[in-house]
Amino acid sequence: MTPIPPLDPEDAKLVTLARGSRARAGAAEGAAVRDEDGRTYAAATVALPSLRLTALQAAVAAAVSSGAQELEAAVVVGPADTLDTLDPASRAAAADLGAAVLILAGPDGAVRDRSPR
Repeated sequence: MTPIPPLDPEDAKLVTLARGSRARAGAAEGAAVRDEDGRTYAAATVALPSLRLTALQAAVAAAVSSGAQELEAAVVVGPADTLDTLDPASRAAAADLGAAVLILAGPDGAVRDRSPR
């Protein structure tokens, strides 16, 4: 397995935001995204009887509802080990806005996987 290079400060900030959202909500996952203007949005898994969203879907929805049309980067913090095992709905949400970078980190903030690889 190829070593994952260190994150730049802006991507590391997304990991921090995603970890914070996850912890505040006591959720399985937290996510954060950065749009084309550098604005950031963070969210946690939504599991209501009438609404279910992955953390990344919720973060993308927050970005879109604020006018974002493109994502520079997206981060998911949670139990998945690789991007291939990340919920397909999360990957699809990031792809909808053309996320250039998708990062997966564990609850401790350690990066587990990243695309592009």
